[in-house]
Amino acid sequence: MKKILILLLFIPIHFASAQNDSDRIELTDLLKIKNVNSITSSPDGKKAAFTVTSIENDENSSLDYTYRTQIYTWTKDAKNTLKQLTSDKNGASRPAWSPDGKKLAFTRFVKDKTQIFVLDMDGGEATQLTNFKYGANNPKWSPDGNKILFSASISLQELLKDSILNPKKTVPSWNTEKPGFTSNDYLANTKIKANPNGSLAEVRAYLNQNATDKKAIVLNKLNFQSESNLSSEINFNHFFETDAKINSTPKAITTGFYSFSSADYITSGTQILLSGDVDNIENPDRSQESEIFTVATDGSNFKMILGENGKRYSNASVSTSGKWIAFLSGATSFVSIPTLSIMPLNGGPESIQTIPFDRNISNLKWSKDDKFLYFTSQMNGGNVLHRIALSSKKIEALSAADQGISSFDLVADGFLYSKTQVSNPSELYTADSNFKKENKVSTFNNWVLAKKLSYPEKKSFVNELGLTVEYWVMKPTQTTSGEKAPLLLEIHGGPSAMWGPGEESMWHEYQYFCSKGYGVVYSNPRGSGGYGLDFLRANVNDWGKGPASDVLTALDKTVAEGWADQSNLFITGGSYAGYLTAWIISHDNRFKAACAQRGVYDLNTFFGEGNAWRLVPNYFGGYPWEPKVKEILARESPINYVQNITTPFIIFHGANDRRTGFVQAEMMFRSLKVLDRPVEFVVHPGATHEITRNGDNRQRMDQMLRTYEFFQRFLTK
Repeated sequence: MKKILILLLFIPIHFASAQNDSDRIELTDLLKIKNVNSITSSPDGKKAAFTVTSIENDENSSLDYTYRTQIYTWTKDAKNTLKQLTSDKNGASRPAWSPDGKKLAFTRFVKDKTQIFVLDMDGGEATQLTNFKYGANNPKWSPDGNKILFSASISLQELLKDSILNPKKTVPSWNTEKPGFTSNDYLANTKIKANPNGSLAEVRAYLNQNATDKKAIVLNKLNFQSESNLSSEINFNHFFETDAKINSTPKAITTGFYSFSSADYITSGTQILLSGDVDNIENPDRSQESEIFTVATDGSNFKMILGENGKRYSNASVSTSGKWIAFLSGATSFVSIPTLSIMPLNGGPESIQTIPFDRNISNLKWSKDDKFLYFTSQMNGGNVLHRIALSSKKIEALSAADQGISSFDLVADGFLYSKTQVSNPSELYTADSNFKKENKVSTFNNWVLAKKLSYPEKKSFVNELGLTVEYWVMKPTQTTSGEKAPLLLEIHGGPSAMWGPGEESMWHEYQYFCSKGYGVVYSNPRGSGGYGLDFLRANVNDWGKGPASDVLTALDKTVAEGWADQSNLFITGGSYAGYLTAWIISHDNRFKAACAQRGVYDLNTFFGEGNAWRLVPNYFGGYPWEPKVKEILARESPINYVQNITTPFIIFHGANDRRTGFVQAEMMFRSLKVLDRPVEFVVHPGATHEITRNGDNRQRMDQMLRTYEFFQRFLTK
């Protein structure tokens, strides 16, 4: 659950007017940002495919906008030639090269399901390869180029009836937790006629039909909230293989009432490396473990090679030669950092070589000669590219912490990667094999060259726990000599997220407020990711007081620099940061106005209405009915201090936000209205927790503009 808190000091309105409109970052510049991602190199390293996501006018409404992702190629030549490959209105994503580099597979939505298409690189239109009833995603070519591996999501009800995936019409061996039934045999009665006036079995069939037709939602699941709705469905992610020919029938590689998160061919092409959870006893909602397996492409010889109670083994990546695998492992708790390890594919647990690295790791990728393993890791404000020499196990940081490497691959003589930095939100770059001689090869966001930007200054302090807290200060892009500017404090969510100059999602918001005459200060308080396990766990049983002290210290130190107006301080944040915004203004009255987005305000209610409910036991050691935990949750919930809030407060929430839930926002609003405090509540219909990152663009702009307008009401000019 990503959360954000922001404190801003506003600049008087005439500060902004002193700047030329043409070079200011405007609200609608949000619509110009294009994001480069999903970089994948051709087998010879002389070409690469990648995706570009842009925001375009909606065909059905002149006021609305839609996201569209298309595939481009890069060619290693004197001009670093870029070419747009796809343009269909349904977009294209997940590019994958055939082993000979002559074809490119990708996915596209067809009738609300993703299907695999194949494009001949010598020319011609893309051909739809699959028309699978469950959809097809994440295509990967077999080493001989004759087959494609893909994944599909299948519901419990579909799996029960599927004659191929479940020919014996079996039912799950684990307990589906339907009260009154000692076994799952009730699921096997799928052919009984529905009759409300018939036998008990026919009545049950009638009730099941009502649930199927969405006339009732019957909940027996522990995790009964999706991101946007209540959900009674249990879904399983399985992998299939199909011939790389039109009208081929996919064959299941994995089956059963289990889920698998990733799969890839081992070099021989006769085996596949899998990550997932196969538990015959525990319900999938309760089982938090994950294991690593090998399986033959015909589904036989299914074998677990790594697995253990209470641990998650994931992100398995096989080396180019097929000799080694790299993987992550760790406890099932959220408040932990998985360990990176390497082992021979045919070795056992005794052959595991652990590589110490006190940061979260992602995007594991091997060099073609098996000499290096590459990965990215959030640390100190950036997403940093690293490599490990297999011979020495030494880790080397290749990129800087003030940038964010969002996607990368190895190409001939070096790297191709996308990068976020303050000067540009997303572009494509090349570098040599030592990540030197960087060259920008795209111009997707060159419109920023005509804009005046604010560049952050990195600072730090040591808090009372002895932890070094980093923060960044951004001054208004236009100032008037002798006048002080309002200041906005931004706090991130999670609570384990991390912000910095390499963070893509906040680029526009920071620059927008700076262009409006505000200064911005943001920090990574205790509990943030990117600083190691001790720092990550420093807010366990302390979501309020300790993190509040860190972000307010960053604010105080910024004000002490002398350019910010202490009488014009503002604060905002979303998710956990919505929580922390409410906590701060219920304990501190220095702010002229505050904005909380998607927040958590009552931890007891959050436990019931949020699909991120496991944050409660993971951070507070138990459940709301346990006496010790009950006391902690009462102490840590902002709603219990609502009577102290006098700061003008605007609250945002998506009407379909099931990650944090929305009842708490209504509780906070009603409580403040009863207390006759200055409060405004804005609900965005249909919006989920992701509204500010990939939600409806008109709603994204509405939220930012309303925040600015609300702050302006209380700005002392």
